[in-house]
Amino acid sequence: MSHIPQIDYDTASEEIRSAHDEEVRVRGRMTNMKRTLLHSPQAHRIYAEWFTLRAELAAISDRPIWIFSHAISKACKSKIAITFFRRALINNGFDPDALELSEEEALLDAFGKAIVADSNAIPGEIWVALKQRYDAKTLVDLVAFAGIMIATAVFNNVVEVDFDPELEAFAEDAAR
Repeated sequence: MSHIPQIDYDTASEEIRSAHDEEVRVRGRMTNMKRTLLHSPQAHRIYAEWFTLRAELAAISDRPIWIFSHAISKACKSKIAITFFRRALINNGFDPDALELSEEEALLDAFGKAIVADSNAIPGEIWVALKQRYDAKTLVDLVAFAGIMIATAVFNNVVEVDFDPELEAFAEDAAR
């Protein structure tokens, strides 16, 4: 059970209801994490910058980004984040338990895992490969994106945000 309850829309302040309504308008859904973050519209806005950075990384297609995000989520042991990206992969026809990774996907998977394992010791060969593939702006956006992914995983883990029911069918232990 979550250490912090989700907002109660009916009793929430106008600022919180407005942020809620805008999130639903822009993204079409409201997760349990977002309902919890909305106690602070400012915190919610900062975490929502994930979408801004994803847009900046548009040159990298969805599947490599999902694999990067999944690797970070898995390394952080964040069930909600892991399952969110499993759902993205499954809904697009991929089996997250049997992926054949492209060179780019393998690089991003290794980078995501390395960032979480020890951000002070990213192997040199990963950096060499990243610099051969991406320009400086993309690398900055990618590292910042990883930071928000880690922050998301930490928030979900520390608060023990309630697992979203719509994710249950996509969890690692779900029967398919």
